[in-house]
Formats: sequence, structure tokens, C-alpha cells
Amino acid sequence: MDISRAEQRILHHLAQGGRIEITRDDKAITEIRCFTRDGWVYPGFDLELFRKLKRKKAISSSGGKPYRITERGLQLVRSELNNR
Repeated sequence: MDISRAEQRILHHLAQGGRIEITRDDKAITEIRCFTRDGWVYPGFDLELFRKLKRKKAISSSGGKPYRITERGLQLVRSELNNR
């Protein structure tokens, strides 16, 4: 399964130790942010991209913790020099 360039970038950040944090208002998501391993917020991450990654089972959350990359996500992401 191919993934888009934007999905690839997010998965690279998550593979290096990043996380995705969401803020909910009752059941609706109000804010979503992708953090790099250094704590910087990655720009250009939106709800549509989040849903695509979740639909492909590339990210998951357990116990109310931030979303992290899954084994499936690691298979989807192509290796880069700094990820090897």
C-alpha cells in the first residue's frame, strides 16, 4: 500500500520518537498536534491526515496516552538515512 508524502513525513517523525496529541470536547476532536522527538510542533498536520493514518492502522493510542506509530506504520514508512 502506498502512502502520500505528507503521511510519510508524519510517520518518520513518529518513528524517531514523536507523538500525536489530541484535545477533545465531549466526543469531538477540537485540536490535534504532532510533536517531534525534540518537542517541536510539526506544522501542516490536520484532522484529515490523522484520520488517514488511523484508517491505515499506522498509528494507535492506548489508555488515553498520545498516539504513537504501530508495527504496521513501521512497515509502511520507507527508511531514510537518519531512520536506519
